[in-house]
Amino acid sequence: MKFGVSDLPRLRASLLAMALMAVLGAAAAVYSHGRIAEARSALAAAQAERNEIGGKLRQVRSEENEIRQKAAVFDRLAARGVIGEEARLEWVELLNEIRDRRRLPEIHYEFAPRRALNEAQAQPQAGSFGLYASAMKLQARLLHEEDLLRLLGDLRERAPALIQVKRCDLSRLLAADAGNPLQGLLQVDCLIDWITLRAAGSGAENAQ
Repeated sequence: MKFGVSDLPRLRASLLAMALMAVLGAAAAVYSHGRIAEARSALAAAQAERNEIGGKLRQVRSEENEIRQKAAVFDRLAARGVIGEEARLEWVELLNEIRDRRRLPEIHYEFAPRRALNEAQAQPQAGSFGLYASAMKLQARLLHEEDLLRLLGDLRERAPALIQVKRCDLSRLLAADAGNPLQGLLQVDCLIDWITLRAAGSGAENAQ
């Protein structure tokens, strides 16, 4: 089929319709592409928000677990007597009880005034807790080395304070010093910190 110039008027409408359809198709493609981009952007934002919420939720759960663990430790320390004022009378009674139960030949001890374990506790903030220590010089005569291990083990397990052994010097007594073997063959000299936890404003900062 051949087309001539005389056919152009009849084809004009069809050509215009084709051009319009092409323009509409291109516009639809651009619009669809834009909507797809918007959908992808919205999806990415939603995923980012979900990840952020999930991260905050995990952080809250982690903080809750940490608080529970710290609360449990606090309760155990409080039940043991570590938190609050020093119970020096109980300390002395415990040392005497260990001496008798372990049949230690001789034991002497002397407590120094308590002190803050760091300078920041000199002016503690209200509601805060601070660690305080009372140093004890311990001198004892022992029958054998295991007596020292048992003594320190008893203190760590039963003392109403946290026990930190700074040093222990063990020496064997000379025959002339030992005398009766039942009075001890070894001598130990220890420096031990009795550590307690106190709230600010309890008077512990200035107590001796």
